[in-house]
Amino acid sequence: MEDGKAMINIIYEDNHILVVEKPANVPVQRDSSGDEDLLSILKGYLKEKYNKPENVYLGLVHRLDRPVSGIMIFAKTSKAAKRLSEQIAKHQFKKTYLAVVHGKVEDFGTFKDKLLKNPKTNKTIVSDKGKEAELDYVLKSFQKKMSLVEINLKTGRSHQIRVQFASRGFPLYGDQKYNNKAMKDNIALFSKSIEFVHPITKKTIKFSLPMPSCYPFNLFKD
Repeated sequence: MEDGKAMINIIYEDNHILVVEKPANVPVQRDSSGDEDLLSILKGYLKEKYNKPENVYLGLVHRLDRPVSGIMIFAKTSKAAKRLSEQIAKHQFKKTYLAVVHGKVEDFGTFKDKLLKNPKTNKTIVSDKGKEAELDYVLKSFQKKMSLVEINLKTGRSHQIRVQFASRGFPLYGDQKYNNKAMKDNIALFSKSIEFVHPITKKTIKFSLPMPSCYPFNLFKD
């Protein structure tokens, strides 16, 4: 599916949900930049596909940071949005990410912190005043002084993965917000898979994407 400048990969669609692959550097929803955003693109897609004369409903139930790519789920009805949001609030979504970080991490681990976001700077810090944040990770490979890690996100705090690794001395490749040595390149963070209960059928479903072929992910291809 193509609209204007952005080409969106539709992974799955039924009457209740829309599962897509978000491109890097496309904002999820309209922001101060005024750039083309994913939510508007998808609403346009639905309006054209179903020949809707008026605006269509599309519920945003979770987010990815603008520079991050990968799987996202949208709700096509308010009922689906409510039920999916309830699952997310109860941490029942299983979200798996791939990231490339500088340095050699341990073979596996769990990070637990309290994270606080400053809305003025749009940066998140580790702070006792923040909200609980937790993730598990497994080291998949180590190449060129960088680690490929698979991350199971337990909570969904703003910039969580980026901050938790950077605060331990393992900043993500290309993360210009939390890595002072980052080059002007895409951040190496990818939403690989999501598993959840379908809001209507009640069946557990999972969607996955292959690892990106771009640098630095291509360093870890078999």
